[in-house]
Amino acid sequence: MSELLEAIMVISFGISWPVSIIKSLTSRTAKGKSLFFMFMILFGYGAGIASKLVSGKITYVFIFYVLNFIMVGIDTVLYFRNRKLDRDGA
Repeated sequence: MSELLEAIMVISFGISWPVSIIKSLTSRTAKGKSLFFMFMILFGYGAGIASKLVSGKITYVFIFYVLNFIMVGIDTVLYFRNRKLDRDGA
């Protein structure tokens, strides 16, 4: 049961990242984004991934940690692209 609840939590958090990625792609600006926030989220998902690896309890929930980490990573890369666009006046 705890694994199911953990999966629900990670999936719930993860639902917002595709929306954020689309917004970053279409807005072409870093305004309104927090690099610190994204790094803290990456750190948290990284800790979740490390926890699963260290404990040896790699279940289906592990996939959601990895997917969320990848999506936040993509959004972070887009942040740097958009910040450059902001500086260049595009």
